[in-house]
Order: sequence, then C-alpha cells, then structure tokens
Amino acid sequence: MSSLISHKDVRSRMTNFNTLKRKKIKKVAFGLPSERKYPINNKEHAINAKVRATQMVKKGKLSQSSAKKIKSKGSRFLKNG
Repeated sequence: MSSLISHKDVRSRMTNFNTLKRKKIKKVAFGLPSERKYPINNKEHAINAKVRATQMVKKGKLSQSSAKKIKSKGSRFLKNG
C-alpha cells in the first residue's frame, strides 16, 4: 500500500472547514472581517489568504487596498505566530 495521500483525501480534508467551524472563528481573525473572508486563524490560512489576495487582485475581483490589508494582517500573524 502506498503512503501517498490521494487527491480525494486532500479534498475531503479541505472541505472539513465547514460553515460551523467558520462561524466559530472570531471576526477579527479574517483578512476582511466585515465580510468574514480570508480566514487568518493559523499559519496555513495566513499564507493562503496572502496568496489568494494577490490572485484576486490580478483577476480584478479585489481592490489593491483590500489586498494590502489582508497581506498585512497575514504577515503580522505569521510574524507573531
């Protein structure tokens, strides 16, 4: 048996961040708290929020100023742990 994790396993783990878990996160732990978007409650989410913000600016779906806020908050979280 292979010790590699299948794409299906990774996908099922990612979907475990469901609505109930998301609602338990404090509003201040989001890159955009008013919209409860871009969670920054752990290292992985902080990194992901920064990357996604950059992607959304390139697609024209997020303003530069919002992206700057998300990246700044993510960087502060990563610095302070």
